[in-house]
Amino acid sequence: MLESLNKIYNVGLYIRLSREDDDKTEMSESITNQKSLLLQYVKENNLRVYDIYIDDGYSGTNFDRPDFNRLLNDIELGKINMVITKDMSRLGRDYIGTGNLIEKYFPEHNVRYIAVTDNIDTFLDSSNNDIAPFKAIMNDMYAKDISKKIKSSLKAKMKEGKWVGGRTPFGYDQDKDNKNHLVVNIEQAYIVKRIFDMCLDGLSFFEIAKKLTNEKVKTPAQYYSFEWKSHYNLRYGEWNAKTIRDILTNRMYIGDLVQNRRSKVNYKVKKVVKNNPKDYIVVESTHEAIIDKNTFYEAQKRIPKNKGRNEKKDNHLLDGLLYCGDCGHRISITSRRKKDSRCYTICNYYRTYMKQKLCTTHSNNYDELEKAIIKSLTEMCLNYINKDRIKNNVLNNLKEDNKTNEKKEIDLLMNDIKQINDNLDIIYIDKLNKAITEEQFERVKMKLEQELNNKQNRYNELNHNVNEYVNEESKNKMINEYINKFLSMKEPSRELIINLIDRIEIFEDKTINIHVCFSK
Repeated sequence: MLESLNKIYNVGLYIRLSREDDDKTEMSESITNQKSLLLQYVKENNLRVYDIYIDDGYSGTNFDRPDFNRLLNDIELGKINMVITKDMSRLGRDYIGTGNLIEKYFPEHNVRYIAVTDNIDTFLDSSNNDIAPFKAIMNDMYAKDISKKIKSSLKAKMKEGKWVGGRTPFGYDQDKDNKNHLVVNIEQAYIVKRIFDMCLDGLSFFEIAKKLTNEKVKTPAQYYSFEWKSHYNLRYGEWNAKTIRDILTNRMYIGDLVQNRRSKVNYKVKKVVKNNPKDYIVVESTHEAIIDKNTFYEAQKRIPKNKGRNEKKDNHLLDGLLYCGDCGHRISITSRRKKDSRCYTICNYYRTYMKQKLCTTHSNNYDELEKAIIKSLTEMCLNYINKDRIKNNVLNNLKEDNKTNEKKEIDLLMNDIKQINDNLDIIYIDKLNKAITEEQFERVKMKLEQELNNKQNRYNELNHNVNEYVNEESKNKMINEYINKFLSMKEPSRELIINLIDRIEIFEDKTINIHVCFSK
């Protein structure tokens, strides 16, 4: 009996239940039953309870729990000299953290620890205490196994095209009738469409953000009402260039579900890291699109041209389009010191490494350069319009045949990819049930993943080709419209220029190569 040790104990009863325990374990793990068991134990042993500490919904792999921290604080203040839990797993499932508490922290603070159902009592010379480290390792392995099962379940839902994230992408809400499905938020979707329209008009990320801020358009932070009140975008309604870029590059807006972008380092660490894009789980056409595919992919072409344009200088027609033909880096345009003064081009690589002389200045009078490029572009457009662009019927027929065959192959590949993913899930379950060894699992897993990778690459290639067939006709029509607009006006807008020019390369000998978005 405990009273035989002839010491007065102030007891802290610690109770913990995680969401995983609530779903997976028996009723004996519930808060009510743990509390009942511990109160019965202290009553039978004539112990005095100082307080009961309860953490409901907290993982055992993380020791940053509200009532657990309160328990430690009371130990530090000398209010508690005995801690009792139902078993060691309630104290924690991380064997390093649990071992540190039992072997070092409690002894250093003269605290007696008892795990009732594990028959562990740190103040008794018992063989049960000797196996405490092994119990801690088993509890840790259980947490690891639960983590794997949850991840496997979530990934299976992702592959089925079900939304399993927390905060929905800006422009979407969770369906009230189906939490795994996204529906369009009309108010936010209007803002998303405006951002894409402004991008196609040639505005930079900064210019779009500034325009929305000046119009007092609500930011995503204001819509979601983030908890941290110091959040700048929440307090001041300030749009920034990064938010604009994130929206413009998000495939979710064309109806494709893109998940598994981030993951935790492991089941013990909260830190989240970005995954490699090849590990993203993408399922097409799972929800209503806000942006059509033509608009989205056209915007992707604009992004390199609008990226990095300095908001402090004058906005020039060729901003973001100029590249050094010798080193490949961007060429920037200097600001005018006075209204009528000249501005010049300079290679960014030369400017950064001027002393090392890794490149040369590539200095040109910008105004003269712009006139020369507009003149060259006009000639190209006239040649394009006058060029005989009637396609050969035989080639058209061949293309149609190719498109039909590729669509058939895409259907077969989709079935194969689904089957391989199902097989991966099966062998993982077999490994958990010990139906196969770890070595067998790794061998089969490696083979299936290699096959999956090959088929996924082929699927992506064919899907891209089919989309190119569909988009080619509308692209040609759009290019014709841009060229006709360009030729009909003396001072073309930046929107027209970035729709016609992909990039301009300038060499040290003043040679200029203009890469256009159409066949010359």
